[in-house]
Amino acid sequence: MGLSRKRKKELRKLKGHAEELWQEQQEVLERASAVIREASRQAGHLTREEVVPRVSSTYDEKLRPGVEKGRAFGGAVIGTAKDKIVDDVLPAVATVAGSALSILDIGNDVRKRLEKTANEVGKRVQKQVVPAKKGPGPGTYIAIGLGVVALAGIAYAAWQTFRADDDLWIADDEPEAAPDETAPKA
Repeated sequence: MGLSRKRKKELRKLKGHAEELWQEQQEVLERASAVIREASRQAGHLTREEVVPRVSSTYDEKLRPGVEKGRAFGGAVIGTAKDKIVDDVLPAVATVAGSALSILDIGNDVRKRLEKTANEVGKRVQKQVVPAKKGPGPGTYIAIGLGVVALAGIAYAAWQTFRADDDLWIADDEPEAAPDETAPKA
């Protein structure tokens, strides 16, 4: 079955549009991948620049003095050491634990924001990459039309074959005409 020039031209044009769309989708995926890589790199920088110094300074400022005070009180009387630990060391340890938990919360918050951004980018890319099919296309209607035309042709041929047309039949045994009796005899 040959296609007309117009159809061939339209198909080439459609193929060109499909290839352009494919290239654009590849570019979008590459950009999304680059954004995710950059976000991951920035999270690493944030950890090195913000989280690690806070943990380190909290340890140096709060935990180490408490540990040293605990050692100093180790030689003291148990009751006095207990009071010092309860009054000085445990609050320092609790402060360090609270600071560490807040630092972990900051890290989790950054991670959650990065995941949310990555998910949003992924959803946008997926919407652009995979267009939703909305219904039957023109090919479906063309196939249905051809099927109806073929069925009508078959029905017409069958009707022509089996119809009873009495005018078409000629009898082989026609009676010969009887001689006319009123005609003069020679």
